[in-house]
Amino acid sequence: MSAQTEVKTDVLIVGAGPVGIFTAFECGMAGLKSHLIDALPHPGGQCVALYPEKPIFDIPALPRITGGALIEQLLTQARPFEPVFHCSAHIVEMDRRDDRWYVVMSSGVKIVCGAIIVASGAGLLRPNKPDWPGLDRFEGCGVHYGVTHKDRFENRSVVIAGGGDSAVDWAVELAPITRSLTLIHRRERFRAAPETLRQMHELVDTGRIEIVAPAKVLGLGGSDQQLQHVEVQVGTSPRIIDCDDMLLFFGLATDASAYHEWGLRIDGTQVVVEPATCATNLAAVFAVGDVATYPGKLKLILTGFSEAAIAAREAYRLCNPNEEIFTEYSTARGVPVTH
Repeated sequence: MSAQTEVKTDVLIVGAGPVGIFTAFECGMAGLKSHLIDALPHPGGQCVALYPEKPIFDIPALPRITGGALIEQLLTQARPFEPVFHCSAHIVEMDRRDDRWYVVMSSGVKIVCGAIIVASGAGLLRPNKPDWPGLDRFEGCGVHYGVTHKDRFENRSVVIAGGGDSAVDWAVELAPITRSLTLIHRRERFRAAPETLRQMHELVDTGRIEIVAPAKVLGLGGSDQQLQHVEVQVGTSPRIIDCDDMLLFFGLATDASAYHEWGLRIDGTQVVVEPATCATNLAAVFAVGDVATYPGKLKLILTGFSEAAIAAREAYRLCNPNEEIFTEYSTARGVPVTH
C-alpha cells in the first residue's frame, strides 16, 4: 500500500501481537473490517520477536504450544476476515471529527475508521539496533530483526547476532534448512533455556551451526543494496563471514509515551479502561490485553482474548448505532470460506 493512500475501515487495531490478531478475528465475527498497525516488521509481537520457540501452557485446549506456533494459528484463524497489516509503522497523527477517527501512519497511509482498539502489549515495541557501519544501508536488503516466514531462509547463508533466547531459538530452528548458519555473540556464554542450548550444541557438533564467539562486529558490506558479508573481530584477528541474510536479536525497546500524547488516561505505562466495555477516556477508543488496566485485572493472555471479544462488540455498536448486535455461538455463525 503506497504512501498517501487513504483507506476506510471499521476498526484500527494498534498492535499485532497475539491479542491484536485475535481482536481482528473477533471484529470479523462481529461483522467489522479491521486494519492492524505494528512498529515491528512482522505480526506476532514478543511471541515472534523474543520467544518463538518457548512453550506456552495456559491457552485453553492447547496443553503446550510455542509462541511462534500460536501466532501462526491466530493468523490462520483471522485470515477468513481479511485483516490488513501495516508493519514497521506507527501512528504520527490522530484527529477525531464527524464521529470518525482520522489516523496518519509513519508510512504516509491514512486510515479513516469508526473505532480504535489498542492492543499493543507493553507499549510500542521497536528492535534495539547496534551502531554498526553499514547497518542502515542493508535493512530490508539482507538485515532482519525478526522472522515472519522461516522458509525464506531455506538454502541461504545466514548469520545470527545475539546471545539470548531469540538468537539461540532461531539458530536451532533455522539450522536444518539453511545452507550455512553462523551464530555471533560478543561473549562465549549464551543465555537460553537448557534444552535449547543442548540442541544448539548438537547442531554445532554436526556442523549445522558455527559459533563465532567472543566476537565484535566491525561492519556490514555488500553491493547493489544487498548484504554480502559481515566483518567481525575475533580476538585480535579480523574475519569476513559471507552471508545472504543477517538476523539481529538484541531485544526490544518499549515506548509508551504515545498514549499520553494521544490524550489517553494512563497509569504508569498502561491505559486505564472501563472493565465492562474496555473503553478508554477517549471516544471510540478501547484498550485490551496487557496494555489495559483496571482494578482486579488479571494479566494473562486469555484475559486479553476475552477483552478482545468485549471491545469488538462495543466497536460494532459504535460503527452501527442503529443496529442491534446479537451474540452467536461460532458453531451457528461459522466463518467465511477461504480459497
